[in-house]
Amino acid sequence: MAEFQTAPAGAGAGRKLLTWVDNRFPLSKLFNEHMAEYYAPKNFNVWYVFGSLAMLVLVMQILTGIFLTMHYKPDATKAFESVEYIMRDVPWGWLVRYMHSTGASAFFIVVYLHMFRGLLYGSYRKPRELVWLFGCGIFLCMMAEGFFGYLLPWGQMSYWGAQVIVNLFSAVPFIGPDLSLLIRGDFVVGDATLNRFFSFHVIAVPLVLLGLVAAHVIALHEVGSNNPDGVEIKDTKDANGRPVDGIPFHPYYSVHDIYAVSVFLFIFSAVLFFAPEGGGYLLEFNNFIEANPLKTPPHIAPVWYFTPYYSMLRATTDLMVNVLAIILAIGAALAILRGGFRASAKIAIAVAAIVAVFLLKTFDAKFWGVVVMGGAVLILFLLPWLERSPVKSIRYRPDWHKYVYAVFAIFFLALGYLGSQPPSTAGNYVSQVGTLVYFGFFLLMPWWSRIGTFKPVPSRVTFKSH
Repeated sequence: MAEFQTAPAGAGAGRKLLTWVDNRFPLSKLFNEHMAEYYAPKNFNVWYVFGSLAMLVLVMQILTGIFLTMHYKPDATKAFESVEYIMRDVPWGWLVRYMHSTGASAFFIVVYLHMFRGLLYGSYRKPRELVWLFGCGIFLCMMAEGFFGYLLPWGQMSYWGAQVIVNLFSAVPFIGPDLSLLIRGDFVVGDATLNRFFSFHVIAVPLVLLGLVAAHVIALHEVGSNNPDGVEIKDTKDANGRPVDGIPFHPYYSVHDIYAVSVFLFIFSAVLFFAPEGGGYLLEFNNFIEANPLKTPPHIAPVWYFTPYYSMLRATTDLMVNVLAIILAIGAALAILRGGFRASAKIAIAVAAIVAVFLLKTFDAKFWGVVVMGGAVLILFLLPWLERSPVKSIRYRPDWHKYVYAVFAIFFLALGYLGSQPPSTAGNYVSQVGTLVYFGFFLLMPWWSRIGTFKPVPSRVTFKSH
């Protein structure tokens, strides 16, 4: 049995209570390990506030979701009316509903920026592979949570958007129709679908999400935070075993994050009170019309944080499949003729290319569109093993690497915009180029990330006080 601590003589009631709790639960130990005695690099910049902001928005989504659940009815005949009841009759219900809907967009914004920072500074590299994988799992859960929650208002766009996305699963060979039927729970999106999506949105996915968030933070604090220089601060310690270039997370970065939270809440409140619909991007205008299975909107598109992947789906036409087949054939031919591989390896490459081209031409473009859309997310899990740069941070890579990241970001934003617009010939061509750029960025990374003249990385972090 562990030895109990005793409060110092003359200690106040607060100190005695804390000692009593510590004897039964490691409250002070957890605080010290993850806050007061967790040493973070002293050269964090503004890119490092988005993790804390994501945690803030997650808590806000859970709390507002609980209050919405108290009044929402997952019934196809009453769902839309219950949302209107929340907006019009529940005291401050409109504020809670808008906080939840605007918070969903804010969640994706800060997570996208958080992930892009990881790309810039190599936060997925050894020894942080698990941190990145847990983070990608969080992103996948967020997408599932957003998809399931999108149907719940039972408006025109949420109904037909869910109809389109669920029907995509029917393109899976052999099991597609049964799979889409299983997801819907009926032959059309209806009451059974609404109940299933509500259960997943409120219970199943949040439990997995919270578990992944806990694993993400624990893994991060086990290996330590990365920094803009990509230097491991644990390699240089003082006589007490503390990193020379580290400072306690609390109070230094807790105050730093409070400032970032203040700025974030100012911007969030401005959107919440003055533009909660975001011009139709955060809440589509068609979603204020009750779902009508007999009237299809002229243009169906998912909410904005899904549009880059939806744009890739629409870009995968028969022409795109033919282009991919040609690229595969040319790549295999170059690998065989100029790759310097053994004869057995060349035969394997030729066979793999033939099989890949055969599969591309066998299944229709709709199926490959689903594969492309899913692959665009799943490829993020492979990033720690795709990048081969000798340095972590963008600071010490060749300058032209910055333009590669800039082109990637621009095309990703363009894909997001085009996915929210009605289909057009010019937009489809741009989406196809953007899709090739997106996958080329990752699949060619083992090659381009090693090219160029790299700058020497300092042995310790560079930092100028301000």
